[in-house]
Amino acid sequence: MLRFPNCKINLGLYITGKRADGYHNLETVFYPVALKDALEIVPAAEDAMHLSGLAVAGNEADNLVLKALALLREQCPGKIPPIATYLHKIIPMGAGLGGGSADGAFMLSLLNDHFQLALTTDELAAKALQLGSDCPFFIYNQPHFAKGRGEDMSPIAIDLSPYSLQLICPDVHVSTRDAFAMITPKPASFDLRELPALPIGEWKHTVFNDFEQPVFAQHPELAAIKEQLYAQGAIYASMSGSGSALYGIFPKNKKATITSTVAFEDHFIL
Repeated sequence: MLRFPNCKINLGLYITGKRADGYHNLETVFYPVALKDALEIVPAAEDAMHLSGLAVAGNEADNLVLKALALLREQCPGKIPPIATYLHKIIPMGAGLGGGSADGAFMLSLLNDHFQLALTTDELAAKALQLGSDCPFFIYNQPHFAKGRGEDMSPIAIDLSPYSLQLICPDVHVSTRDAFAMITPKPASFDLRELPALPIGEWKHTVFNDFEQPVFAQHPELAAIKEQLYAQGAIYASMSGSGSALYGIFPKNKKATITSTVAFEDHFIL
């Protein structure tokens, strides 16, 4: 069985407080984007994991796809036999696009369907939360306003299909932990639940990502890319998550030609 986990972007991202459990409270809108990995499982004599495409950093045991498999095996004993898992990475890791979270969440859904585990969407989302704060979003995979750690979600009516989305993925690594350490939490400057009523032409002056200021100070080449997106016609441009990926929303069939001091891949998606 084959699935294609997609990534996400953040439309606005406000870090509003530090929690007693060490995490931060945030407010954001998760929006699904059609840049996709490929994930397949096939019967096998013993479990095996095969990776291809972009490099995946870290230990294999920390891969969320394998953690999803272990989680469902533990909670549905005897129902999942040995399998070979093939993951082809297209979504860059550590870019603020949620690629690893998507892979883990899609693995839960794939296993549920293939082995007829009969878990509901809400049950899958609850299990996805055990993998990571933004993993439940990829179970629903529709635009959601999120708060708390990112797990407290409600659907939001935003449709960017009338526009073109250009995604820029620079070869710059931004540590999420370091990015949070550079943030001073404060109340959100705009209630993102009101985003559907705000004309997209007004987003530039209203909707912000709190990570941009500290991350751009350390990586001015990222700020330069955002400036080029606006200079070449973006209606709205932003960094996604804690970076380093950036995106521009353009009139349909338009995009920017980006030059940069760092290597990057851009994807003309919508």
